[in-house]
Order: sequence, then structure tokens, then C-alpha cells
Amino acid sequence: MLIVQKYGGTSVGSVERIKAVAQRIAKTASDRSVVVVVSAMGKTTDGLVKLAKEISSNPCRREMDMLLSTGEQVTIALLSMALQELGVSAISLTGAQVGIVTEAEHSRARILHIQTERIEEHIQMGEVVVVAGFQGISQTRYQEITTLGRGGSDTSAVALAAALQAERCEIYTDVPGILTTDPRIVPEAQLMSDITCDEMLELASLGAKVLHPRAVEIARNYGMPLVVLSSWSDAPGTRVVSPIPQHRALQDLELTKSVDAVEYDINQGGVSLLRVPDRPGVAAKLFSGIAVQNIDVDLIIQSIHESNTNDIAFTVGKDTLKQAAAVADAILPALGKNSDPSLGEPEVRTEERPIAKVSLVGAGMIGRPRVAAKMFETLAAVGVNILMISTSEVKVSCVVDAEDCEKAVSSLCQAFDVDVADISTNSTASESEEVTPPVRAVALDMKQARLAVRQIPDTPGVAAKIFGLLAQNNISVDMIIQSQRCHSVNGVLTRDLAFTVSQPEGETAYQILVNAALEFGWGEVVLESAISKVSVVGSGMIAHPGVAAQMFEALAASQINILMIATSEIKISCVVEEEDGVKALQAIHKAFGLSGNEVVKVPAY
Repeated sequence: MLIVQKYGGTSVGSVERIKAVAQRIAKTASDRSVVVVVSAMGKTTDGLVKLAKEISSNPCRREMDMLLSTGEQVTIALLSMALQELGVSAISLTGAQVGIVTEAEHSRARILHIQTERIEEHIQMGEVVVVAGFQGISQTRYQEITTLGRGGSDTSAVALAAALQAERCEIYTDVPGILTTDPRIVPEAQLMSDITCDEMLELASLGAKVLHPRAVEIARNYGMPLVVLSSWSDAPGTRVVSPIPQHRALQDLELTKSVDAVEYDINQGGVSLLRVPDRPGVAAKLFSGIAVQNIDVDLIIQSIHESNTNDIAFTVGKDTLKQAAAVADAILPALGKNSDPSLGEPEVRTEERPIAKVSLVGAGMIGRPRVAAKMFETLAAVGVNILMISTSEVKVSCVVDAEDCEKAVSSLCQAFDVDVADISTNSTASESEEVTPPVRAVALDMKQARLAVRQIPDTPGVAAKIFGLLAQNNISVDMIIQSQRCHSVNGVLTRDLAFTVSQPEGETAYQILVNAALEFGWGEVVLESAISKVSVVGSGMIAHPGVAAQMFEALAASQINILMIATSEIKISCVVEEEDGVKALQAIHKAFGLSGNEVVKVPAY
């Protein structure tokens, strides 16, 4: 029986902590084989980065890998010594020595495969193998030291567990497990006993730092049981539940297909509220009325505002389209008139032509900016125009004309070499889903920037061009939202397109798009860095029509205006002003009753 354990930097942040970790490992090693993966001590990596910046404002990535990989080597040697002092046979190995072979991509390499022969020999000899996380070695002629990027030790641990076919992988951190939100913001956050891989992928990508998305992706792909535990207590922690895996080769371990399948749903109808006042409470009024009628809403999209007005679009099942449109018509007078008559009055528009939703699904899309760009390029190549776009970490969805659905699905299956799944008949929840809480956790990301490109032609290929340019510069896009409102500019119908990226990449993305807008004759490009994104995640929300309304009502009650909305089956995200981020998270967490009676104390370090 083999267990892989991973200890983060705070868990091994001092000699005392290293000794305590050694005691825990020794206890585990008394009746089973153990492989341990560790990070650098405490803030060692930050200190090394600071040293490099004092030498060079733009240090070479190869030399940074050489420098940063030393942090973990200190930890593995000290932890091995601590284990030996306890009478436990142990050996420390670097990523290269343990056979973690990666791409030749400094600072963000992905694991290709793990040569397990040496580590298996040490396990057979009864030794605890202590491995330096975060690092590997390229398979090029010179075998360069590489690092895996942020959260790389998590990735090392789960990859080793998969390669060694371990019983499970245990991730030790400074909190008791996966909590309903950040305990530093809401001390009464509750510990979850379990969470699905898809839910965890969304949370990890939303900034929940307990697990890195790449580690969760590997666990999901290989069906590796994952447990998040506290290195400070014996609390039971949180199980991250993986689906039963299909057989996957361990070669190209992190280079598996980015897309698992193409889904389509022809049971879709669209409703848009155009030119509604841009103020708190509008979305709450609309979706509260929808929830009262027990109508299931699929996609919800609110793009960047125009003057003091905004548009909200959503899709429902065909059989409830008239009912949903009637609700929207009924609440329209309650939204009030626009202060500037030249903006026009609020209006409800029902999509008269049949529409369909086509989606790419796959855990491997995270951190791969080419996926969305390739999807848009593929649709453009066969002349399919995109009416709406909505994204999540594991899905990119486009609403298209129903007559284009077959052509869209066929071209995407061919482009990504995957099969198709029709989800039209699977809209009802199973019995197990009905008892699943609609919202499991709330996350806040305050490190995003929002960009908008105004007045882009409403023709196939424009979204492909925009996101292709960003992908060429390795810029990953998070939320993508296309406005519903069209304008005629010199006889050409145009729309606005808004999206979010990480703050550090915001200025680069802005410059790329300003140049493109000048070249192609698009309108203004807008960059706003002072935003927050607050999200609710839960696989049970598909069976609860009122989740969106409850979230929007909580924000409205706190007088928080929603700047953008994007949804998937298990996530609803709202962009709000940066200064409202913490208040928004606290209000939503309270609204869904996620707080417990116990206060979670995060150890100081």
C-alpha cells in the first residue's frame, strides 16, 4: 500500500515544523510505503525572486529555474535528516533524480512522463522517498532543470501518485481542508467533507489557493483519490472525488487532450432585456420573477455597460420560452426609465429564430489559451456566426443558429478529435443531484482585469481573430461575454465583446488589441483593472432554478452593482467593482447559509 503526501511551504516553514512533519510521516510509514513531496520552506521562493530582481529587472527564465529549484532541495535534505533522526530510513531526491521529465519550457513546464524505476527501487528497500516538488528535467540533449510554475508541488505530487498507482494522494496545508470560502474573509467558513473534481477545478481556478488546477486536472484524468488535510491537526479533511477514469497512458501525462467532448443542446430559447438601467437590483428583480415560476435558466450573460444602460440575456428550454419572456415583460415597468431619453427605453426581445448551444468540455482547457481561439476559428471557417459566448474553467459555450448546429458540432469534433454528446434530453436532475446542495462554495478573485472591444463586426471570424491574437502571446482569458445589443456602423452590424484576464496580463492584452483595432477598424478598446470577480460553485445548482436570483438578491441588498455576469452548469460569476469584492463575498456566503458555528483559525506564519 503506497501513499503520496505533499507538504506546502508553510507546513515546512521552520525547523520545528519540519520535525513535526517528520513525526507525521513516520507514523504513516509504520505500516505502509510513503513518498513525500515538499515545497520550499515558508517564503524562500519569494526571497529568491527578490534576490534575482535586485540583479536584473528581467532575469533569464532558465537561470530563474536554476535559482528557484534550490529552495525545494533545502527542504528535502532537512526533512530526510529529520526522518533519519527518528529512525526512519529516508532518502531525498530532486525532480531530475526521481525522473520527472518535462517540456523544455522554463518557468511553466508541463510533465511529459515520470521514469519511476529509481523511486520504486527505494520503495522496495523500505525507504521513505522525499521528493523536491515544483521541478523536473527536460528531455532535451542537455537535460535542463525546469520548474512547473505556480502550484507546481501539488502537480508533482498528484503526477507521482498517478505514475506510481498510489492508493491516494494527501495534500497537507495550513487549513483543515477545502472550506466554503476563504477563512481570512469569513472566519465561520465551513469545512466540506467532500467535493467533486469539477467543483474543485472551478474553485482552484477562481483563486482558491488550497489546490492548483493542474493537480486537480491530473487527479480527474487518472481517477486518483485526493484528500486535502491540515498539517497542524488530525482533522479528517476533504475528499476530492474523481470520476471513474477511462484508461489513459502515462506518457505525455500533462499533455492529454485539452477537450474531452463536444456537447450540443437544441432545446434552447433566448430572451434579452436591452437598455435596462445599470444599477443594483435589476438582475435580482428579473431572476427572482423567473425563479418564482420555477423556470430553469441555462446561460446568463451580462456584458459591459453602455452609457448608463446594460443588456441581460439568458437561455431557457424551448417549452418555457414564452413563460420566461412574459415574466421579463411583466417586470420591465418596475425597472424604471432611462435618465437619458436618447439611450432609448428598456425592451424585451425574444430570439425568434431557433437557436442551439454548442460547447467544448474538458479539464485540460485550463491555462491553454489556444482552446477558445481554436473553437472560434473552427466555427468561422465553416461560416457559423456566434450569437452568445459564455465560459467556465471546464467549458466554453457558444449559442448559434439551430440550422448551423450540425455543421458546428461536426467541425469541432473533427478539429479537436473528440466525440459528440447530445445533452438536450439530460436536462432533468437525477435523484442524487436533487439532494446535492445548490451551492457548495463562494470564491473571490481580486486579481483580474476587464477588457472590452467595442463595435466589432457581427460576422464569423472576429472572435477568432481577437482570441487568436491573445493566444499567440500566451494570454489566458477567463470570462468571455459578447453583448446582445447590435449597432449599425457605416452599414455594418456590430457588437461589443468583453472578457477578463489576470491583472499582470491586462496591459499587454490592451496594447495588442489597440493595435488590432487600428488595423481592422474596430471601435474603442477599454481596460479596467479595479474589478473583483465573485462566484458561486456547486454541481447541485442545475436542479435549483432560484440560485442565480438568490445570488443577485444578496448583491442588490448590499447595494452592489453587477458589471458582468457569466454562467455555466455549476458556476455563476459576477464582476463587481474592486472595492465591493469582499463585501460581495460575505453577503453571498451568508445568503446561502454556508457559515458554521466554529471559527477556522489559520495559523500565523
